[in-house]
Amino acid sequence: MVSAAEQLAANLNFGALGKAEELKKRIWFTLGALLVYRLGTYIPMPGINPDALADVFKTANQGIIGLFNMFSGGAVERMAIFALNIMPYISASIIIQLLTSVSPTLEALKKEGEAGRKQLNQYTRYLTVVLALFQAYGISVGLEGSGTVVADPGWFFRITTVITLTGGTMFLMWLGEQITSRGIGNGTSLIIFGGIVAELPGAFVRTLELGREGAISTVLILAVLAMAVLVIAFIVFMERAQRRLLIQYPKRQVGNRVYEGQSSHLPLKLNTSGVIPPIFASSLLLIPTTIASFSQGQGPEWLQTITTHLGHGRPLYMVLYVALIVFFCFFYTAIVFNPSETADNLKKHGGFIPGIRPGERTAEYIDYVLTRITVVGAAYIAAVCLFPELLISYASVPFYFGGTSLLIVVSVTMDTVSQIQGHLLAHQYEGLVKKAKLRGGRRK
Repeated sequence: MVSAAEQLAANLNFGALGKAEELKKRIWFTLGALLVYRLGTYIPMPGINPDALADVFKTANQGIIGLFNMFSGGAVERMAIFALNIMPYISASIIIQLLTSVSPTLEALKKEGEAGRKQLNQYTRYLTVVLALFQAYGISVGLEGSGTVVADPGWFFRITTVITLTGGTMFLMWLGEQITSRGIGNGTSLIIFGGIVAELPGAFVRTLELGREGAISTVLILAVLAMAVLVIAFIVFMERAQRRLLIQYPKRQVGNRVYEGQSSHLPLKLNTSGVIPPIFASSLLLIPTTIASFSQGQGPEWLQTITTHLGHGRPLYMVLYVALIVFFCFFYTAIVFNPSETADNLKKHGGFIPGIRPGERTAEYIDYVLTRITVVGAAYIAAVCLFPELLISYASVPFYFGGTSLLIVVSVTMDTVSQIQGHLLAHQYEGLVKKAKLRGGRRK
């Protein structure tokens, strides 16, 4: 006999999208918000000489600035009002989450439910303003030291730049929260996703142009495209991979009726942290080099040393990048999944893992399995992000074909499509009840 879930899946079709009014509103709202974001990446800051900025960017776009420009959707190259993008907000989220793990006060707030979550979000916003002010001031000083990029250097330009860039970051933070609550998908991830996807056609054209000029061989271009397809397929496979733990429920009696024991599964994703680790790692690596990137060798010697060693392909950059990815894989997994709470919930509902004693033993077993699969997940993310970085460094391939960008694009796409399917399933549930003639349907 076909189960209700299988009937629901068979009844799912995207033709129902036209009837799902709420889902259509959410999709249109998300598309409109992303359109506003893209328009903002073309609004330049006041007091900037575009030609001089283009000359400076040509000498810096293969380093960490190229990665920053990729995440901002080209806003750094144009020095637009959204040049800082949403990276200060991501950095603030990292710091607050780290402090939550070590501060009893913040940890107590986290356990207070919705009220505590709102308070932590407020702290994150305040810290975002501080980080944005710091980075914006650093960029303004760096631009003044880049020769003729600034038309009229001075405190007026610095204050204007700080206000403009900080305001742009706060607006994007608000826009991302609105997308999450009123649209489809995670707003922060979709903003980064929108920037990367919008620049992909241009990056592809530039790659073909390099091939036509002889800077890149045709064989290398075909190899890069084939690698991108293989990496996408590998990412999809690994993102869907799960370790299912068998959960058994004993027989139970309700009144005079005896219900047979049932079995279920506890799915543990191979990559529980999703796309968060590479974004967090890239965000942290951007902080110490934001000021030095536009200084053109005129900053402090130690700052120039950091910038040199944090270039793509450099051993220090690779080691820090992999170390941060692995750290955030375990850290974020520990935040979003608590084995003790899962074990307690199973015990309350009478569920148990065969051969494992309910309670503390079950929590230890789940933690053991989760740690092992997280090691595989961290190795997978590190490999996907690291191998293309080497190719970018030694073959001058655009950043948009790197592992980080492909991982973000594929993961965010899968998550958004999954949410759309969830809304469609909810919309079609009533039709399934009528079709299956289940109790609770409308009686004639």
